[in-house]
Amino acid sequence: MQNEAAPSTQLLYSIVDLHAITIRQDADQLRRWKREILATLLASGLDPDRCTIFYQSTVPEHTELMWILSCTASVGHLSRMTQWKSKLALSNEASALDFANTKGKLKLGLFSYPVLQAADILLYKTTHVPVGEDQVQHLEFARECADQFNAAYGQVLVKPQTILSTAKRVMSLKEPQLKMSKSHQDPRSRIHINDDPQLISDKIRLALTDSVKGVSYDPVNRPGVSNLLDIRSYLDGQRRTPEEVAKSCHAMSMQEFKVEVTNSISEGLASIRDKYNSLMNSGGGRFLDEVAVDGSIKARREAEKTMVAVRQVIGL
Repeated sequence: MQNEAAPSTQLLYSIVDLHAITIRQDADQLRRWKREILATLLASGLDPDRCTIFYQSTVPEHTELMWILSCTASVGHLSRMTQWKSKLALSNEASALDFANTKGKLKLGLFSYPVLQAADILLYKTTHVPVGEDQVQHLEFARECADQFNAAYGQVLVKPQTILSTAKRVMSLKEPQLKMSKSHQDPRSRIHINDDPQLISDKIRLALTDSVKGVSYDPVNRPGVSNLLDIRSYLDGQRRTPEEVAKSCHAMSMQEFKVEVTNSISEGLASIRDKYNSLMNSGGGRFLDEVAVDGSIKARREAEKTMVAVRQVIGL
């Protein structure tokens, strides 16, 4: 998208460190993870001369707009959101007001973070947002926040459109019914882009599959195998579908198929992994710090334009 967008298109990429603290974090580790994510974005191909890349917490307008949106956002809609329920291992029917089920574990930040996410988007009058399948609900909420604010104060905020990623959802290697997550307790459940080939091999070898003979794409009955086929398809140079990949691998043993997937991942991540390591290690990561500072300045400049208009219509 960066390379295909018209030169006039503004591209913003925010590292959402305020969202990260809905779960308690070790301070030193959080600082390290933030830099690793920045290096990841750059290693994946983002050009800081073309894009604005910044840490969310360095642009205080995000939290200012969140509070303003909170004054018109619907608690009922927030209560129906699934993310906080999955974080607390609750059913989708759970209510935020059912304290017997939440057992006091539901914190305001976790419950209301979709409002901050809406602010992250609406602050820049964003027109299009690329997301995975699990975030579609949050984009709908962001549009509702814009509608509610605009209904109260006039047409100030822009309703964003959803761009759904081709790779809709990558599932856990150990629990293929769950999304692959960096916060999962088992590090073998996920692939990091800086994992070396041997570590990738070990994780794929231990990935949960089944004892059914052959390779076939059946997400319902063979979720583990189907997840590996999805991953192989996403990295396929011929852009084959998971079903097409399954046909080419049908006669393989599970061991042979896992070697095929391992090689595909290792080759697909090789250049990204090398650039990531270079960014993290060269000059003590000084270039990363320069990108973050420059991105923050650019983001604040754009954010303030929206907030001037928002404050004016409210009377602040």
